[in-house]
Amino acid sequence: MQNNEALKALLEDIQSGKVSVDQGVESLRDLPFQDIGHTVIDNHRMLRNGFPEVIYGEGKTKEQLVDIFGYMRERNNVLATRVDAEKAAFVLERFPDAEYNAMGRTLTFLKNEIEFKPGEIGIITAGTSDMDVAEEAKVTCEMLGSHASIISDIGVAGIHRLLGRLDNIRKYTVLIVIAGMEGALSSVVGGLVEQPIIAVPTSVGYGANFSGLSALLGMLTSCASGVTVVNIDNGFGAACAACKINNLVQR
Repeated sequence: MQNNEALKALLEDIQSGKVSVDQGVESLRDLPFQDIGHTVIDNHRMLRNGFPEVIYGEGKTKEQLVDIFGYMRERNNVLATRVDAEKAAFVLERFPDAEYNAMGRTLTFLKNEIEFKPGEIGIITAGTSDMDVAEEAKVTCEMLGSHASIISDIGVAGIHRLLGRLDNIRKYTVLIVIAGMEGALSSVVGGLVEQPIIAVPTSVGYGANFSGLSALLGMLTSCASGVTVVNIDNGFGAACAACKINNLVQR
C-alpha cells in the first residue's frame, strides 16, 4: 500500500463489499512501517510526502542491503543510492532483474510502471568529472517520476559551450547545476535563465577546493537570485527537490 490511489481503491473495495474487513486488515498490516531486525522500513512515506523511502547504501553491509532490497521489491519500485560495485554484485546475484548504474552508484528495480509527470528536469555539469553526481541525480529523477536529461561539460572555463546551449537549457522546468572547483557555473546560469536552480557542489578540484568546500561556499554566496544549494556531491537530494518543484508546477 504505497500511494494514495491504492489506499483509496482498497477502502472503496471494503466499502462496496468486494474485499472483506479481514482482507483489508491484512493488506494494511505493514503500515506504517516494518521492522526487519536491523532496519525499520518506512512503508508510509509515499502516503505522507509523495516519494517512497530510498535505500542509502553506504554504511550498510551487503547482507543488510539484500534484506532491505528484497523486502521493498515485493511492494514497489526500489531505488538504492551510494551502492559500490561489490555490494551491487551481491544484490544482483540474488535479484538479477535489478539494474546497476556503475557511474551513479545506483541500484534500481521496477515492479510497477513509472507514471511520469509532464515537464523535464535539466541536469547541467561543469565538467565530465562531475558525471557521477549527475547520473545519481538523473536516475533519482526518473525513479521519482520526472523525465531528466544531462548536458555535460559546459563549465565557465569555456563559457562559449554554455552560451551555445542556452536555447536548449531554457526549455526545462527546473535546473540542477553541478560543479566542482570554485562552483561558478550555478551563478552564471542563474544570471541567464528564469527557471529555479538547484546547485550541487562537488568534491572535484585541486587542494584549495577542500573536497568541495570552496564550491559549496561559492554557491551559497552567489549573487544570482533563485539559486538553492544542497550539500557536497548530493545529486540525490537535488533530484528530490527538483522533482517536488516539477510536480507542483505540473498540477
